Amino acid sequence: MKPQSPPQVDLLGRLTGSGPKRILALDGGGIRGVITLGLLERLESVLQNLHGNPDLRLADYFDLIGGTSTGAIIAAGLSVGMSTAEVGAAYLKLGASILSRRKMKVWQSILDENPLREGLKSYLGEIRMGDPDIRTGLCIVAKRADTNSTWPLHNHPTGKFYGENRSLLLREVVRASAAAPFYFVPEKLDIGGGVRGLFVDGAVSLSDNPAWLLFSVATLKGYSFRWPTGADRLLLVSVGTGTWPWEDDRRQRKDKRSWDWILSVPQMMMKDASEQTELLLQYLSRSPTARHIDEEVGTLDEDMLTGEPALSYLRYNVSLDRATLERLGLKRLVNKLGDIQDMASTKSVDALTQIGQASAGQIDPGHFPASFNITR
Repeated sequence: MKPQSPPQVDLLGRLTGSGPKRILALDGGGIRGVITLGLLERLESVLQNLHGNPDLRLADYFDLIGGTSTGAIIAAGLSVGMSTAEVGAAYLKLGASILSRRKMKVWQSILDENPLREGLKSYLGEIRMGDPDIRTGLCIVAKRADTNSTWPLHNHPTGKFYGENRSLLLREVVRASAAAPFYFVPEKLDIGGGVRGLFVDGAVSLSDNPAWLLFSVATLKGYSFRWPTGADRLLLVSVGTGTWPWEDDRRQRKDKRSWDWILSVPQMMMKDASEQTELLLQYLSRSPTARHIDEEVGTLDEDMLTGEPALSYLRYNVSLDRATLERLGLKRLVNKLGDIQDMASTKSVDALTQIGQASAGQIDPGHFPASFNITR
């Protein structure tokens, strides 16, 4: 599913040219990516109105789009110039297909990967990481299981590993990023030199929320982007898939069995990593969306690690709890919170759609400095 007649883009010129740069980072979270899509529809509309261009796509505005797992699926479609509506339609079809096919051999994985492979082929076709179909910078976050290393696979033409990355099928790279252990078997990718790496879901790393990793890719000298920092030079928009307060009963937590702990510890670590990412980016910016991190540090409004802001940072997410649903006028969904929070529940799609749409009002046109308006 390609956009019709995509304009030719000088990708290297875009990535190395002067002027401010813009990054879009999309979290993992399984089927809760439906929330991300609701927020992105509003983001696309806001940017279209700011630029007076109803045909503007997120790939036109953002110079680097990246994601982990379900965020990688969405990022890939956006990067080839699809509208959020087009990505949303493909995503819902894909989600319904892959979550409905369970495996008999559950000691390998509980979901059959074939619907995911087939769906990604229909969605992304034969596009490769180095193809001109990709209209902007793209970074897909995966975890190489056989070396226990996090891989930000990107398409910068002067990147150190671009020679190996450019020939990889985009759908296979996305499949690697979404190969959640327990749910899917790992993905093997030909990484050059006759080596096939074994990859699993990028959420197994510290980058389920990939915003800090994308900031690093964009600015560290070891990567090829080397974009300058500054509140008027670098914008990072980070979009989540929903979060919620951890409120386990103390006695239930104390009496958990060993296998219950095995299942809950990864979730605990991913939540901590995401919150640390938010803390670091708030520490480097004066964000109008700054979140109350905890009772001790608050929103970090009196803290600035770098003296002057290193970037403009926006974070959009929604808390999946009773109080928030009631505030959004969605009290009728409170009794479905278990399914809503479950990243693999096909029962929750309609509810997640409503939550994404209802929470999208947090995206304010005033959040976007005029210095980041596109002029090309």
